[in-house]
Amino acid sequence: MKSGLDYRNKLILAPMVRVGTLPMRLLSLEYGADLVYTEEIIDWKLLRAERHTNEVLGTVDYIDTTDGTVVFRTCPVERERVILQIGTASVERAVAVGKLVQQDVAAIDVNMGCPKDFSIKGGMGVALLYDLPRAKAILEALVQAVTIPVTCKIRVMPDPDETVQLARELQSTGISAIGVHGRTKTERPRDPVNEDAIARVATALHIPVIANGGSQSITRRHDVIKFTQRCSTTSAMVARAAEWNCSVFRPDGPLPLDDVIRRYLELSVRYDNSPSNTKYCVQMMLRSLQETPIGRRLLDSQTMQQICDIWDMGEYCRETQLRYHYAGIKGRRACRPRTLSVSDETGKDGSEPAASKKQCIEEVEPSEPLIEENICFIRSNFTDDKELPKSKLYLHAIRGGLPRAQYEVEQKDKLFRAIIRFDGQRYTSSFWEKNKRYAEQAAALVCLLTRGVESRDELIRNGAMLPAKKPTDGESCLESSIAESISVQHTMISASNLDFKEEGKSC
Repeated sequence: MKSGLDYRNKLILAPMVRVGTLPMRLLSLEYGADLVYTEEIIDWKLLRAERHTNEVLGTVDYIDTTDGTVVFRTCPVERERVILQIGTASVERAVAVGKLVQQDVAAIDVNMGCPKDFSIKGGMGVALLYDLPRAKAILEALVQAVTIPVTCKIRVMPDPDETVQLARELQSTGISAIGVHGRTKTERPRDPVNEDAIARVATALHIPVIANGGSQSITRRHDVIKFTQRCSTTSAMVARAAEWNCSVFRPDGPLPLDDVIRRYLELSVRYDNSPSNTKYCVQMMLRSLQETPIGRRLLDSQTMQQICDIWDMGEYCRETQLRYHYAGIKGRRACRPRTLSVSDETGKDGSEPAASKKQCIEEVEPSEPLIEENICFIRSNFTDDKELPKSKLYLHAIRGGLPRAQYEVEQKDKLFRAIIRFDGQRYTSSFWEKNKRYAEQAAALVCLLTRGVESRDELIRNGAMLPAKKPTDGESCLESSIAESISVQHTMISASNLDFKEEGKSC
């Protein structure tokens, strides 16, 4: 039996890529949104993730075990009000995702409105509107397979009659509601929203219709309500207006932007949001203010610590990150390739484990030891290319009359590690990088550290290494570990900056 979720008379945070992550969803609910959508998550990303209960944060995390990426994070605060939007073109994958996540979300939405090329080429998003049999099959299968409501979000067609007929066909699958963005697949936010087309759909259907696309006329909650009235709906979802200032949902009117940013940062630190995602969302809030001194400071920031310092929240960030670190929170430094992360026990099918949990690139001959340090390469630490670790090691070799270093790189899943052969020794980092270049640079840092060219204290200070031990009795935990806290933040930004897909707005 389906759980109940009433989509009538609701003000909703629309799905937005890179914006609809946990801190923004929670802040929107706090300010008065009734429901919140996640950013669109592609089905296969969820299917290759593992569900973990994060006891430190009090969250449920879906983790891509090949690179440590948090694909989806949620918490009990939003459990009954969060709708997971998926991008899919497959009945089988859609159903598998639905069964996987239904215990953690209030409903599932299928994206049938994204006009981006990456979505259309995969048969997802707005492409489904032009493949009605597939669209209906996905919705029908989901409705039958899960115990929570299923919805979809579409764009209007150039012909209003065609839009109404399409919406009726989708309604027949048993979905609980439908979101309608009042622009066609070729129109963009600067184009006027077709409120009449939304109204025609709302009048023709018996399920709730959620109006979308009115941000140009929305600056406060009352504007959202007027938008629903013009569209003959009782509910609306807000994208860009909420992205700019999500206190737009407040009954008492929006708050000053600095207040919103501070509260957003507080939630981002509280829920260990990635620095790059946090930075992006704050940039979207600042808009034209990115050219101000504060905006330029944000542009130059690389860590959560640096972002929070701009709004006088640095101490809160340091203390929270330090507490999480010693509580055992796992970050990129805990990431291992899947082939090196299996249990030491035999598998359920009786097969032998692929490898032990201990990291190793290969079996090392006793006569050829491998010198290893847990060092990551953070590109923002090197403003001058001549100071890059590989360049520095090359000059070190020339000055010492030594042969050039030789690099060997191993890839497992989506991660990379390198071995350097230099002056009769081998060097590597135990930190798995997300591309070959960074792996080589990290290994070069290990070599430079071992040979005394780089300082351990400096590497700890700039976040490339963690301190070797916790503070001793009598030491100030904060004083002795501030570098460790910063290091954790640098590590997160170096990992999370690399593979965001093209940003988009509400589809």
